[in-house]
Order: sequence, then structure tokens, then C-alpha cells
Amino acid sequence: MNETTSRLFTSEDRTRILEAVRSAESRTSGEIVPYVVERSDHYEEAEWRGGFLCGIVAFAVAALEGLARAWDPVDLLEVCLLSVVSAVIGMLVVHWVPFVTRLLAGKHRMDFRVRQRAAEAFIAEEAFNTRNRTGILLFISLMERRVLVVGDTGINAKVGKDDWHDVVQLVVQGITSGSPAAGLITAIGKCGDLLAQHGVARREDDRDELPDDLRIGKDE
Repeated sequence: MNETTSRLFTSEDRTRILEAVRSAESRTSGEIVPYVVERSDHYEEAEWRGGFLCGIVAFAVAALEGLARAWDPVDLLEVCLLSVVSAVIGMLVVHWVPFVTRLLAGKHRMDFRVRQRAAEAFIAEEAFNTRNRTGILLFISLMERRVLVVGDTGINAKVGKDDWHDVVQLVVQGITSGSPAAGLITAIGKCGDLLAQHGVARREDDRDELPDDLRIGKDE
């Protein structure tokens, strides 16, 4: 677990999440897999965009300032060095400041990468490996502020995509308010209610087929 996820999800939080999963699964045959990553991608293209923009702006400002005086090789070298330094600073800002990363990465790119990571996590955690195909991945990507619910075929046959809206919003609100663990716990409870309402009923011979703890994915 990296520093960010360990700060946002303490050991006490993880215990509460585990208990919330067990409680939700006691009302349904669904197998809920909570999974969180700090980010789904490093978005190198966003870093390059930030560096290019800062470098161009620095060059333009220096060039306009130099129009009033005669150019010489020393001036040109200084402008080039300033542009390079500005580009590096721009790349570092994009890398370390989530708001700027989201801005320059773009919505479509982030949506695509989050979907990819969620699909990878669904397979890696073997959420498909249940008797009645009732696995559910509750995937959270913190930097992108994206949440996806990926259900197996046994879930999708009874619960539509739009039905997960409230579950997703509870987690998103938790992330944006700085309380992702609380949002996730509430969402897990809502998930259990939703499955029970849609007839994903618990059977007498049901058993716990997947681990109930919070999974922490590695950064890409």
C-alpha cells in the first residue's frame, strides 16, 4: 500500500470495510469486491502537454521582451535555457498536482484508462470465479475521481447499469469530501440493498466465495 492509500484507508477503515462487505453479503448471493487504486495511469501525455505549454509560454514572454533590444548569442542561449527549465517545471506540476493532471489528461482518456484498469482488476481478483457468476467489482480510482461497478453475468442479468448510480455517487461524494472510506462503506451497504431488491437472493447453501477485504491495486 502506498502512502496516499494508507492515509486514506487506515487499518481501522479496512476493518470497517470488511465488516460492511460481510453485512451486505449476508442479504444476497452477490460477492462484493472493493478495489482501490491511487490512479489508473500516470498520463505521460499530459505531462508532455504541460511541459510543452510552459516551455512555449516562457519562450514567447522572453522573445517579446527581447524585441525591444538587439539579439545576441548570449540572449538566445538564455531564452532556450529558460524555456527548457520552464518545460521541466511544467511536467513536474502536472505529475504532482492532480487537478492539473485531470485537466490536461482529458475526460475521455481518463474514462478509457479507468475502464481498462477496472477490467484488469476484475480478472486479477477472479471476481468471475463464483458458482452463479455473482461477483461484483466496486472499482475506485482516486486521482481520476472515477468509480465503476463491474458485475458478472449473473448480476447483469438482474441489475441494470443505471441502477448502480446511487452506489457510484456515494463513493464519489466520499472521495471529493475527503472521506473515501466512509463513502465506500455506505456504498457497500447500498449495494447489498440493491442486490436484495433485484432478486439476487441469498440461498441456503451459499458460502463466502471471495475474500471480503479491501484490495489495494498497484499504480500503473
